[in-house]
Amino acid sequence: MLAPAAARPALWALLAFNYEIARVREVVSQPIMGQIRLQWWREALDDIVAGRPPRQHYVVGPLAAAITRHHIPRALLDQMIDGRERDLDDTPPATLEDLETYAEATSARLLQAELRVLGAHGEASHDAARRVGIAWALVGLIRALPFHRRQGRVYVPAALVAAEAVLADPGQQAVRAALQMMATRAADQLAAARLPRARIPPEALPALLIARVASVYLNDLLACGFDVSRSVVQPRPLASMRLWWGSVIRRF
Repeated sequence: MLAPAAARPALWALLAFNYEIARVREVVSQPIMGQIRLQWWREALDDIVAGRPPRQHYVVGPLAAAITRHHIPRALLDQMIDGRERDLDDTPPATLEDLETYAEATSARLLQAELRVLGAHGEASHDAARRVGIAWALVGLIRALPFHRRQGRVYVPAALVAAEAVLADPGQQAVRAALQMMATRAADQLAAARLPRARIPPEALPALLIARVASVYLNDLLACGFDVSRSVVQPRPLASMRLWWGSVIRRF
């Protein structure tokens, strides 16, 4: 909502597209059904890029308009879909680097697509969006651990802690230490994203402001000792004020 009014319809279309592919894992009972749904979206993009009439779906029409008007690269959206295939496999990521690769595909690519809508095409903005997107995804996966655990899913890298430990008791020290390492990597990404702030145009700011909320969540995780089993990090009621203030002072 802090983006220019003219950009909002396209941004909403991108967010709706992201929502549709992100929830595939939650609405299918078998991985093959999820793959079919994701393939449907690839074919919908085929139609849009080929100039054919968009499919009859409440998201596809606005998405087609956004892609056409703002020249959003097909590759960004394809990578988002490819990243969501990872959700169909309940095997934990092997390493923290593997988890960051997933975060980049699913979260960073969305922010980079938003930059196209906002008219921010510079390399500094592109890299900042990549880093903020990775950080936002890592923080989100930590916060979502109790939800994923109830489904028998683990996103904590196997190199940091055994999946069995996460499923048995996420409050134990080994799991908390692993989450702290994930949080530290997220904080490092945010710090690196902010280094070239002077070279990032104000047009990019609406896509990057979530970094401010990510920082709040990281502080909350630190305060609870990364024990998300007993202290779920909830959305802050005044988070929107942090975003608004960030837009005023032009700092993410």
